Amino acid sequence: MEMLRIATAGSVDDGKSTLIGRLLYDTRSIADDRLEAIQKASKRKGLDFTDLSLLTDGLIAEREQGITIDVAHIYFSTPTRKYIIADTPGHVEYTRNMITGASNAQVSIVLIDARNGVVEQTRRHLYIASLLRMRNVVVCVNKMDLVGFEASVFNDIHLEVLGIADQLGVDRSTLHFIPVAAKDGDNVVSPSDNMPWYNGQSLLSLLESLQPGKGQGDLPARFPVQYVIRPHQDAFHDFRGYAGKISSGRLSVGDSIVVLPSRRTAAISAIYKGDQPVDHAAAGESVTLTLDSDVDVSRGNMLVKKEECPYPEVNTFTARIAWMDEHEMQEGRTFLLQHAAQVVKVKVLATDEVLDIHTFRPSAGKKTFRLNDIGTIRLKSARALFLDPYAVNPANGAFILIDEFSNNTVAVGFVD
Repeated sequence: MEMLRIATAGSVDDGKSTLIGRLLYDTRSIADDRLEAIQKASKRKGLDFTDLSLLTDGLIAEREQGITIDVAHIYFSTPTRKYIIADTPGHVEYTRNMITGASNAQVSIVLIDARNGVVEQTRRHLYIASLLRMRNVVVCVNKMDLVGFEASVFNDIHLEVLGIADQLGVDRSTLHFIPVAAKDGDNVVSPSDNMPWYNGQSLLSLLESLQPGKGQGDLPARFPVQYVIRPHQDAFHDFRGYAGKISSGRLSVGDSIVVLPSRRTAAISAIYKGDQPVDHAAAGESVTLTLDSDVDVSRGNMLVKKEECPYPEVNTFTARIAWMDEHEMQEGRTFLLQHAAQVVKVKVLATDEVLDIHTFRPSAGKKTFRLNDIGTIRLKSARALFLDPYAVNPANGAFILIDEFSNNTVAVGFVD
């Protein structure tokens, strides 16, 4: 059965957790004992309704404050397909959590409170969705019950988001708009009688019909080597295997491959999943490969198909980053860059721009990154990297920056 990966986004109190809770409730994806516990918890809070947001807000601090702090992953299924939803925080200080939750998603659900309309976090989340090349963005205008289910409120927000999409160069066909009231389930699973002016699909109906688009298996093959296997048993003294996870594309026995960075060539003689030989494997699968010739391969090297080599090796490149650390980043600083299984030292040569989230234009004269800032920098690495532009191959075009002293992850980057 096909799997669809979804990430929610939106400002605080827009109702992301409630919307997911309603999806689970109305699709009967909640166990009876779990539902009973949520009903009791709602009564203890003095509520006269079942607070479905408690289904996803699992941390004590989240329940006490009524906000989402960490990313929660929710699994459910219908007869049509399976779903994984990453419920991400709305507070601006947790934007980094939102990026983490959305990084593997195929669909982004952006919630907007109908009373407040588009706010700063909405703009930030729409920009991040465009940065991550989301093929489908579902804009749910929530809490329509609190604005009298007025069509004009929905239409105004609809037009404003389309204007933002045009600013970002986002194809309008990737956007879907639904007016909802998550608390009572209007247009979540079933069409709402309260909004007869809306003749589109409910949220679940739309999710059932969306096509996730080109998968990682359809991209050029990239196999970062994580571990070289040399058994000590006499029976396997000639065995040399290269273990890792295929980040994109497909590999088959007999494929001609190139070892990067040495550019030595060989052919795949066997592929193992666990201890079982297979003829082929695809993106997302952890495998061990053996080669037909004794070439030098080490951890951090990358195996690619001969006809699918990445762009030329580079030491200097441009990337867009989302800054995730409390301490600001300045030009000239050095970090550790982790790309797949490879870690290399890099220096920030220049800050090309720091984005003003209100205008989507560079902030005049700003050269430092602070928490949640997004922009473009130029980096120089201590040794050559084999990168694809993120737009071409997300699996081989993303990286993280690590503070070499604190070991904190300080930024996520996307190769231009």
